[in-house]
Amino acid sequence: MTLRTASGRDWASHPPLNYPPYRSTALRAPTKPLIPIARSLSETTGPIYGDESVGPLDNDLTRNGRRNGEPLGERIIVTGRVVDELGRPIRHSLVEVWQANAAGRYVHKVDQHDAPLDPNFLGGGRCVTDEDGIYRFYTIKPGAYPWGNHPNAWRPNHIHFSLLGPSIASRLVTQMYFPGDPLLTLDPIYLGVPAEARERLVSTFSIDVTEPGFALGYVFDIVLRGGRETPFER
Repeated sequence: MTLRTASGRDWASHPPLNYPPYRSTALRAPTKPLIPIARSLSETTGPIYGDESVGPLDNDLTRNGRRNGEPLGERIIVTGRVVDELGRPIRHSLVEVWQANAAGRYVHKVDQHDAPLDPNFLGGGRCVTDEDGIYRFYTIKPGAYPWGNHPNAWRPNHIHFSLLGPSIASRLVTQMYFPGDPLLTLDPIYLGVPAEARERLVSTFSIDVTEPGFALGYVFDIVLRGGRETPFER
């Protein structure tokens, strides 16, 4: 299992560390040159996360938080391949997701958005890519929600992704958006990504992935390096 590939990082595909329209980046972006620190053996060899970290319902967010009924909202399937710059599959990589519920509310004490919590939806899941680098989640389409970045600011519908490689030091985080969302053109997090790379963060509707009578399907492939790499949160 590895997230390391042959070519270097394409930094032109990623958002700048400080993007003024996204106000909180001014508080967390470094103001001095970074100092490289050599990794120790423990950082490069472990801990390793794989199949033993995943439960039987972890990839089904419509069931892993269920208490006394179905979660509310539109059921969807999100799947895709994790590959390197040559299209080779990244096998046995732990993929985690977290998201708001259909009303745009997270199960977190910091989220005080005036929207209902869903007692049957926790909003988090995980799975491991298979031999072809494929992951698959069943979930509920997340709702938009307001945030305090600027007046009348709303986040588009999105799902957060985290990928872990051979050690905790190789964690990569990004967001997946949905096609046709009118809020994308107003969102400074999405707009902070260079224009030529933004569409790599937008999933594709797939009738082939859609399960009849149950859930619509979306495909979101993740490329880890090279000229088509998926933009990651820095």
